Amino acid sequence: MSGSTAGPTPTTVPLSQTSSQPYRPSPPAAPLPQQPERPYTLGAGDRVQLSLFQLPQYSGEFEVQVDGTLTLPVVGDVNVLGLTLDSARERITARYNQYLRRPGVTLNLLSRRPLVVGVAGEINRPGSYTLSNEGTTFPKLTQLLTQAGGITRSANLREVQVQRLRNGQPQMFSVNLWDLVSSGNVNQDITLRDGDSIFIPSTLVPLEEAQLLAEAGIAPSTSSPINIAVIGEVFRPGPYTLQGGVTRTGDAGIPGGEGGSRAGGTAQKITDAIQIAGGIKPMANIRQVQVRRLTRSGGEQTFNVDLWSLLEVGATQQNALLQDGDTVFIPTATAAVGAAESSRLAESSFAPDTIRINVVGEVRNAGLVEVPPNTPLNQGILAAGGFNTRARATTVGLVRLNPDGTVTQREINIDFAQGISDADNPALQNNDIIVVGRSGLAAFSDNLGSVANPLANFLNILSAPFRFLNLFD
Repeated sequence: MSGSTAGPTPTTVPLSQTSSQPYRPSPPAAPLPQQPERPYTLGAGDRVQLSLFQLPQYSGEFEVQVDGTLTLPVVGDVNVLGLTLDSARERITARYNQYLRRPGVTLNLLSRRPLVVGVAGEINRPGSYTLSNEGTTFPKLTQLLTQAGGITRSANLREVQVQRLRNGQPQMFSVNLWDLVSSGNVNQDITLRDGDSIFIPSTLVPLEEAQLLAEAGIAPSTSSPINIAVIGEVFRPGPYTLQGGVTRTGDAGIPGGEGGSRAGGTAQKITDAIQIAGGIKPMANIRQVQVRRLTRSGGEQTFNVDLWSLLEVGATQQNALLQDGDTVFIPTATAAVGAAESSRLAESSFAPDTIRINVVGEVRNAGLVEVPPNTPLNQGILAAGGFNTRARATTVGLVRLNPDGTVTQREINIDFAQGISDADNPALQNNDIIVVGRSGLAAFSDNLGSVANPLANFLNILSAPFRFLNLFD
């Protein structure tokens, strides 16, 4: 396509914008005037039937040549490029009038030439396309967009621009395909002409319109994989390839674990990306999840979605659809997440299936234990087999590695009848360490100063910066 098809500068939002409000497109520019449908015009490759009244020797089938001419008996080359059938018949009649008296020319179109059209902008496979032009109907704009891989999720369908040659001069007009998608106005699905150039500008598509756009016939196939990146408060940040219809991730707490996926017809969404990246961490701010998207013009759009409203009120439009090249960023919460909210997040579809904790000291099966998210401390101890006969059964230590790199330690009174509570039975987080100390009798039997437990060196490392809980005294 020529550079003259380029539209106005696409609407983009800078990365610095972090508003969590639903986004809206900028007010559209004044639309270009629409051009009414016009009769078919002849071009190279068209085949016509020429009949001269009572002169069969001059009649027959002829093809328009590359230079736009018909080579006819007696009169030679007649230029019909860009003429309608009626105009071409008049021109041919004028030429035969020089040799024949009232020649009685009839001109019919036998077969139309293929259309060569171009498309650029927010389309998945921009370029030049040859469309079949056989039968009784002409190729439509939506046929071209489908053949070109469908529109992107940044397409401004309200201002699709068409450049068309008329009498050798380019003319521009606009088409509102959103009117077709939203209300079924087929008048917006224009018939194409040979040499048309289509440009689809960019816009920031509102969340409430994105799903309808994804279900339209001009949307891309959702069975094709897309390459995205997930960063921030997830267990396995990095680049991923998302198939349509992603399943649960499995063990999200294990570095290097594999996320499961399946092929399907479901469009890839933010929650799919979070799942395959291992699920959210406890300090994830899901109210301001950010999506960064490149447009075909080289610009960048950034918008926020509120996944908490998805959990709280079922606002499914907040689970934004992704496309190839998107980056999903999950920021860190600036305030501690409450117990009720933490419990709700742990039950969400984008939480990890399991987390890993370490239970060390006087339990039956000390070591690494896998438990569901939001498991209370009491259940973590029981998952390690419970206290052994040497354990101090009244208190345990909880060591937590915080997102900012610091380490906190707490001494917690144990009551297995206690429900989940921040103070006495907190919900566990990935990589928490539960330390179960020795009872007084066990410590005395170990001669007070002798530490036979191989965990001592590990605890000495942990307690190097500060005084560790006196659980082993």
